[in-house]
Amino acid sequence: MINSIKTSESNRAVVSELTNRLSMGPENVIARIALAYSVSQGRKLTLSEIADSKGKEYSSNVLFGDKQEIYTAIICQLYHIHAVNLDISKYIKMHLDDGLELIQERMQDNPNLTVFDFTLDLIEKGIKGLIVN
Repeated sequence: MINSIKTSESNRAVVSELTNRLSMGPENVIARIALAYSVSQGRKLTLSEIADSKGKEYSSNVLFGDKQEIYTAIICQLYHIHAVNLDISKYIKMHLDDGLELIQERMQDNPNLTVFDFTLDLIEKGIKGLIVN
């Protein structure tokens, strides 16, 4: 059971910046999007490269809502680990940080990008990935 997850110190400001820029309401919304975005890239991150935990703290209830089991299952599937693995919270933390950094890079590359355009682009890519020729 995960009690809380903290971003890296450098991502503390990124959470606030992205939340304000995208007018997304509570800061946990961008955190959920960042986590999902990072995992959607299909990359396995290395535990030895985990960043500090001096940033924004999310209780498990705030970060996951009532969907903690689903987020945990997604991480378990990506890393081929069991749900009782003690490193699950580390993997979630790394993907949260990674997703925040990826979204920040996209926003810097395209200053006019809105949250609608960002999510629509991801949905279109997902749909194209489902189409079998």
